[in-house]
Parts: sequence; structure tokens; C-alpha cells
Amino acid sequence: MGEIVNPVATFADLTRLPPFVPGMRIGLFGGSFDPPHRGHLAVSLVALRALALDQVWWLVSPHNPLKPHAPSGDLADRVAAARRLARHPRIRVTAVEASLGTTYTAETLRKLAPRLCRVDLVWMMGADNLIQFNRWRDWQTIAASIPIAVFNRPGLALKALSSPAARALSGVRVPERFAREIVGRKPPAFVFLWSPQIPLSSSELRAKMAARARLS
Repeated sequence: MGEIVNPVATFADLTRLPPFVPGMRIGLFGGSFDPPHRGHLAVSLVALRALALDQVWWLVSPHNPLKPHAPSGDLADRVAAARRLARHPRIRVTAVEASLGTTYTAETLRKLAPRLCRVDLVWMMGADNLIQFNRWRDWQTIAASIPIAVFNRPGLALKALSSPAARALSGVRVPERFAREIVGRKPPAFVFLWSPQIPLSSSELRAKMAARARLS
């Protein structure tokens, strides 16, 4: 069983941090989740195993500064949809950024750091995000504050691994066979995992949903 989905969740329900104890190994998986899909779940399941994590937290973002017209879905609806999908005892969903008042990942990590200082964290992202990681605000600060695990997307590996951020971090790349060692490692450090290769993205799903709506 995963999280119990509350159909009338309060702001506190949506934004509270999942329970944790010192010494846990937790993957932080940020994004709009607009909508959440089985690719998010597949990445999380691979991360739990390959990185030997105790939990994966989906951080559902109120805004995406790189996508001015997204997210299209209401925050509460996106959190509820993510919780319905992530019915796994070790995958948790929170919109904590809404209570922190943060938009950018660097800000979120800075504000969470005092609360999670006794937890071993790793930031999770898809290969598509590594391609544009150098466009994130204070991306070098992010890389210096938390180890990063990058998950492959079909057809994007070469582009991701030759991206400006990947080239800048090439000297701290950890071989995939040592992936679990990245959790708790002093950053900067990143690992590229070649699975899963799920040909899904939230933007593609939104486009298909919009096309169906126009035809109905």
C-alpha cells in the first residue's frame, strides 16, 4: 500500500514533508508532474533499487520557471494524481515548495538543508533535464550541494552526456556500477543510469490530452 489519497486535502496535507528518520537514504525527484505518468514511477523504482534508497520523494512544483505556460494543472490536482499513481510504500509525494515559497531548485535545497541535515540525499533528474541543467538558476550551486542521479531517456543519452553541465561535471562522474555509493558522497558527484528508457513525457501527454479535447 502507498499513501492514502485524501480527496479534500488541505494545504498542510499537500505541503508537509514525508516522515523520515536520521540516516535514511532519500531521493528527491522534482518536477511539475503535469501530469504524472508511469515514466515517473519507473524512474523511482529503478532509483530505489540501483541507489539503495529508503524512499523517493516526488516534489511537485507549483511553478516551472523554464516553462512559462506550465504547469497547466492545479497544484492540488497534480498532487492527488501523483499520489494515486505512486501507490508504493517507499514513494512519497509532497508539494513542500509551496510552503517554502520557493520556485527554483537551489532555493528549495537551501531551505530544506537544515531540516534534512541528518539524511543522505540524492537529486534525481531525467536525461532531458541534464541537457538544459546549465540553464537552471544557480545550477553549479545545486551540483555542489547534493549528489545527482541522471536517468536515461530514449535517444537522449549522447546529447545529455555531451551537454554543458555534463562536460563541466565529467571529472566527478561516478561509474554506474558504483551508483549506490553516490548517496552520502560529498558533492559534486553525478551518475548516469542507462535505465529505464520510458518514451513518455508530461508535455507529450498534455499535447495528446489537448488534441483529444479539441476533437470532443
